[in-house]
Amino acid sequence: MDRFDRQLASRGLALCRGSLGVLQINVGRRCNQACRHCHVGAAPGRTEMMDEEVARRVGEWIRRHRPPVVDVTGGAPELSEHFRFLVEVSRESGSRVIDRNNLTIIETAAFGWLPGYLAAHGVEIVASLPCYLGENVDAQRGDGVFEKSISALQKLNAVGYGTRLPLSLVYNPLGPSLPPPQGELEADYREELRRRYGIEFTRLLALANQPIGRFAEELRRGGRWDDYLELLANSFNPATVEGLMCRGTLSVGWRGEIFDCDFNQMLGWQMRNGKPLFLWDISPEDLVGLGIRTGPHCMACTAGCGSSCYGALD
Repeated sequence: MDRFDRQLASRGLALCRGSLGVLQINVGRRCNQACRHCHVGAAPGRTEMMDEEVARRVGEWIRRHRPPVVDVTGGAPELSEHFRFLVEVSRESGSRVIDRNNLTIIETAAFGWLPGYLAAHGVEIVASLPCYLGENVDAQRGDGVFEKSISALQKLNAVGYGTRLPLSLVYNPLGPSLPPPQGELEADYREELRRRYGIEFTRLLALANQPIGRFAEELRRGGRWDDYLELLANSFNPATVEGLMCRGTLSVGWRGEIFDCDFNQMLGWQMRNGKPLFLWDISPEDLVGLGIRTGPHCMACTAGCGSSCYGALD
């Protein structure tokens, strides 16, 4: 029993899957950035990307089962040659579609078409912007990223994002600390981005940094691993358990493997039923009631106000 499971057991809580609400597809690890906090370890030189056969099988599954939400992520998901196929087959199937967008991809010469395309297909955008101050963003995501992000947000505003179309921004702390209350931070973001740059957005999502991937390496190098896990454990909030994303989200890897969540995917914890499972091996009904594999990293989702791919939980 790991530390997270002990937290649950001490409060008489259990964690199992409910009905499927979100199919989250990680199309690969290639990205035009290499951010310090990235739990995926994405970078320009990564080669792990979904191929045509897997994309086709995922598309067939979406057509058959029509998940309420399809959440496309990466890396930079737009770098997948199958990105538009997955968007369009999902929209044709009646699913809401989310694009996990790093903003700077819009500023590259090859992807200037993105704002118009996403708006035309009614795709919701969840965009990384870990602060409204340039020096903090560049420290975490690379020199010049803030300026490019602001330019991209202005282009998204120009086609209706933040007003007519949903545009969520994602905050995460620069180091090993918990996010402040999401509502208060959102008010600060809204005031500063509107005053400085005329930018509008729909909502802010405050996420805790997961102790996996590059952030875990940074914690260990700095001798702060144990302190961060202690902070997460001491901040456990039982009220967040009911809303954990793993209860209603299925994570799909670039080879079609399935996982309880995107974080488990990065740890290679593929779901099994006597054998490793792929998306085409199951239906949404098969998932209901299944147990969820947990580890110490799960404490990041239940610390303080809670954290998931969809923001605070409490």
